[in-house]
Amino acid sequence: MAKSNDKIERRYMRHRRVRKKVQGTPERPRLAVFRSNAHIYAQIIDDSTGATLAHASTLSEELKGAGQGGNVDAARKVGALIADKAKAKSIDTVVFDRGGFIYHGRVQALAEGARENGLKF
Repeated sequence: MAKSNDKIERRYMRHRRVRKKVQGTPERPRLAVFRSNAHIYAQIIDDSTGATLAHASTLSEELKGAGQGGNVDAARKVGALIADKAKAKSIDTVVFDRGGFIYHGRVQALAEGARENGLKF
């Protein structure tokens, strides 16, 4: 059991280190990603007010019928969905917060899906 707690602690340490430098502003909010075993979640956050401007996940109503959860294709669709929601709120540039996760696999697919749909970071 100690090994899994150590993995979680290391991720928290990486996330704290990144969050020292990454701040979401009204002009350039933060795109925060959380990855669980079954799902992936994304939020666009303005840290100056602490408000979530847009959110998407594999549990979103728009993606419910896809029958996917925690795979790379689903992550790419979540990235496309968050980019569409950001464009609807006239957000075109964000700063990417990978949440202490390695930029590989599902996290990378979410970022690429968001970039393909017009989100810049």
